[in-house]
This record gives sequence, structure tokens and C-alpha cells, in this order.
Amino acid sequence: MGKDKLRRFAEITAFNNVIELEDGKELKGQWSTKHFNNNNPVVLELGCGKGEYTVNLARLFPEINFIGLDYKGNRIWRGAKTALEDRIENVAFLRIQIENLLDYFSENEISDIWVTFPDPQPQISREKKRLTSPRFLSMYKIILKNAGSVHLKTDSDSLYLYTFKQVSEPGFELQINTADLYNSEFADEVLSIKTYYEKKYLASNKSINYLKFNFA
Repeated sequence: MGKDKLRRFAEITAFNNVIELEDGKELKGQWSTKHFNNNNPVVLELGCGKGEYTVNLARLFPEINFIGLDYKGNRIWRGAKTALEDRIENVAFLRIQIENLLDYFSENEISDIWVTFPDPQPQISREKKRLTSPRFLSMYKIILKNAGSVHLKTDSDSLYLYTFKQVSEPGFELQINTADLYNSEFADEVLSIKTYYEKKYLASNKSINYLKFNFA
């Protein structure tokens, strides 16, 4: 591991907006009251990477608590450091494997879930790793409030089509569906937040797919 990664791992242990492993389990069902010290809604970004989406959503909606999830501490470091430097108090980062989501969040605890540019896991053998596979969707259904939505932004046409098929089945309500977000009517201030990787995709003339759905 490079010196820069080691330094970042060391730094995040002292960040009060980064929660790791067992510490996060103690907050299950009480994220708003025990970590954020309020009663505001909680929104998750899964596979948040450097946290650009999490931080910018928190800037736009100070009355909502945002938590970015990722396992790689050297990525989380960037978003967490930005939030601390800019004194954005309604954002936190949780360093866990997303497969363990139910160990950290209670039933009906989450208002919305964002899945932004996840690894599409294109191999058939890795379908269960896709963040919109039935395995993960069943977890989201448990932790989401009744009116809560899942948002997917992806440059991967295969993941978009795969997810569209999943949420076209009974038990889902598809609210928004576009294969070209920035040439659609839906590209508002929230959906126009762009991560580092999204900017690269757009520079390569890739269209951005977007789906919003909830559970019936």
C-alpha cells in the first residue's frame, strides 16, 4: 500500500464524520438522534467512492442527513475531509461492505437510496454482486420507508437494462426511466450533480442512464 493511502487511512480514524465497522452497528436505528443529533430524514449513497454526490446532496438539503457507504477508506477520505473543511454537518461516511447493510440500518430507517455509477459486474457469475440484483433490492425494501425511492445513475447500458427488467416486475413502481438523462426533462439540480467518473463518461460521449423506483 502506498504512503498516501496509509496516510489517509490514518487520518480518517480521527475524523468525527467517518464511522467504521462495529461503531456503526451501535447506531442502527438511531442514526439521526445519536450521530447527527436531530430527527431529520436519513438518505444513503451506496458505493459512494470519493463522496462527491453525498457531499453535494448535503449542501443542497441541510435539513436531511446523508450517509455515504464505501469500503475503501482512501476514497472516503476525500469526501469526509471536504465535509469537515466546509463545515457540512449533515453528512457522514460509513466504511463497510454493502452486503452487511442490514447490520447497520433498521427497518424503515432510510428515506431514499442513491446508487451512483456502481461497478456493473457484467459477468453472469457476478450477478449477485450487482447493487440492483434481487439480493440487494430485498435489503433496500427492508430499510426504506414506505414512500422511499431508489435512484440509479449509471453509464452502463447493461446494468441499466438489467435494473429496468428487475423493477418492471410486480412489487415495484417505476417512477422515472431515461436512457439519456441530460437530454431529458429530468436533469434538475439534483440529478445534474456530477462525480469525477461521470464527467469522464460524458467527455467520452457516453449517455447517462437514470432510474427512480420504489417498492409497491
